[in-house]
Amino acid sequence: MEWKAIAYASVLVAGLAFGQPATAQDYPSKPIKIIVPYQAGQGTDVGARLFAEQLGKALGQQVYVDNKPGAGGNIGTAEAARSAGDGYTLLMGTVATQTMNEFLYPSVGYDSQKDFEPIALVGMLPMVISANPSFPANSVAELIAAAKAKPDKIDMALPSTTARLVFELLKEKSGAPLFGIPYKGSATAMQEVIGGQVPLIIDTATATRGQVVSGKLKPLGITTLKSSALLPGVKSVAEQGFPGFEVTAWNALYAPRGTPKAVVDRLNAEVIKILAQPDVRQRLLQIGFEPAGGSPGDLAAFEKREREKWGPLIKAAGLKGG
Repeated sequence: MEWKAIAYASVLVAGLAFGQPATAQDYPSKPIKIIVPYQAGQGTDVGARLFAEQLGKALGQQVYVDNKPGAGGNIGTAEAARSAGDGYTLLMGTVATQTMNEFLYPSVGYDSQKDFEPIALVGMLPMVISANPSFPANSVAELIAAAKAKPDKIDMALPSTTARLVFELLKEKSGAPLFGIPYKGSATAMQEVIGGQVPLIIDTATATRGQVVSGKLKPLGITTLKSSALLPGVKSVAEQGFPGFEVTAWNALYAPRGTPKAVVDRLNAEVIKILAQPDVRQRLLQIGFEPAGGSPGDLAAFEKREREKWGPLIKAAGLKGG
């Protein structure tokens, strides 16, 4: 009977090993999916696609993006949380999905602190307040003056949770009677602002930069504390009469809870190497994406600080998801 028990245990262990990679050397053996919980064309999606291309080269396997938009990023993030912890489904999480949404929605369908294994902070995405070129204001100060001259007449497209927070903070600090219009993603919002249906938009530098370069949008201000090389010549909101105004979106790679540490460490090592490549860094900067990096522990600590920063602000402003 003893040999039978040993044989059964061996089969069980082998089965478990087959079900998920035991070491970093065994991984990956099939394509890897990165869930992006937003529409194609949004800042997170643009950066994730470039990053997936590079990660695929590094790992020797196809790495592809799967867009799962909806509910401010909650739908795709919840799907990632329910996925097997085997390293073959990853999440490109954001400041919204990992630190803001839990304060905005009564239920998000996942626990950002318990359902994921942090891998690495991939990049920072400053937000930009932009206008259709026909809009008369050329700065945030002029926008505020125009809004006060025509109360509740100036609309702003808001394609993300972070955009909404920028909008609410701008209204609070300026007292300007602006009106926000929520969108499910950047693509539709950009189309309507460029087409003149809505005069203004708040979106990431990643989603905005190409439209600015082509002359289809006019940047009024960026949400970093100081002007950024991502949009040369564009003053920050803080430099335009609102000291301390800073809201920066970010993207980070996560794996579902239970993913083996060896796999998490392998992915982190590849992310760091990718972000250190000069050509990759240049390509990311060209699309408005500031490369980051760090260990899984660094990401966990950063996420905690962000949650402690935005949670009280969202509660104090009485913001609700929608």
